Amino acid sequence: MTPRAEPHALPEDLPARIRAWAAALGFQQCGFTAFALEDDAKHLRDWLAAQYHGDMEYMERHADLRADPAKLVPNAISAICVRMDYGQADPQAAWQTIGDGERAYIARYALGRDYHKVLRQRLQKLADQIANAIGPFGYRVFTDSAPVLERALARDAGLGWIGKHTCLIHRDAGSWFFLGEILTDLALPADEPATAHCGTCTRCIGICPTQAIVAPWKLDARRCISYLTIENRGAIPLEFRPAIGNRIFGCDDCQLVCPWNKFSQAHGETDFRPRHRLDTAKLVELFAWSETEFLSNTEGSAIRRTGHIGWLRNIAVALGNAPTTPEVVAALQSRAEHASELVREHVAWALRRHATPP
Repeated sequence: MTPRAEPHALPEDLPARIRAWAAALGFQQCGFTAFALEDDAKHLRDWLAAQYHGDMEYMERHADLRADPAKLVPNAISAICVRMDYGQADPQAAWQTIGDGERAYIARYALGRDYHKVLRQRLQKLADQIANAIGPFGYRVFTDSAPVLERALARDAGLGWIGKHTCLIHRDAGSWFFLGEILTDLALPADEPATAHCGTCTRCIGICPTQAIVAPWKLDARRCISYLTIENRGAIPLEFRPAIGNRIFGCDDCQLVCPWNKFSQAHGETDFRPRHRLDTAKLVELFAWSETEFLSNTEGSAIRRTGHIGWLRNIAVALGNAPTTPEVVAALQSRAEHASELVREHVAWALRRHATPP
């Protein structure tokens, strides 16, 4: 962040220029908001008090920062919020993968390059363009990388409303998009907040494989497949393993079933195209990756967050849910004596599902 030497009046056309620069950088929408997060901060405190965050201690540790962006960026008074589409506009392909027990399902956002890297670089370019136009100013770039209530800010900036599944939804674009922010000391005119349009629909609640959406706008992360396969570093609870199916990294069911996603558009970002055939790969292929192959194939990918051990743990569960075939059983037996106790236990569980001793 580069602080301004002295505050100065902003050009009247600056907001329009910022939106134009954002569009040129590949963002589908850009909006502005001030900070009015009291209700959202209370919602967060209630969520933490219910222990819905599981082992994500950082959520509790930085709760006060989420409620007050000025603690993250001194003198910050505005947020420049953007969204970037990553959807494929083909829900049937996703459902077909989920329905094929021999294939691996990976959340759509993680099939290509790590979105953190993509959005952060584009946001930095946007900040640089603003600085070139008005001179040094105070700011900091964020994209799901620091304690920021980004969905609340995006809602207030008019980018969409928070759905009952807790994802942001835009009337004309659905929910298949990433969010990013620039918190700044610039006094930008605030956009109108988005209004909610979920109505009486509860499809996302009903479809959740592990019933993690315990009430509208309340997600129990301890039950969520995204948490269980990514954030969770220990054993996946037995009660959830069958429901995970073949989902080895995250879950999209609540978005796939959302009627607003019929308006989503296929993205055009090369960075978000599937790598290493991850949208069609078989479980046994991915289970065979050595640690070296895993690190190589997930370079620059959000998937690396699981680590090789977590990767094998997740796929072992999926293989336990797969159809019983010689190929599946052989793959599991190849890891039955793995050095990691965590992997061995999940493999043993999977083999028992196929009535085969480890």
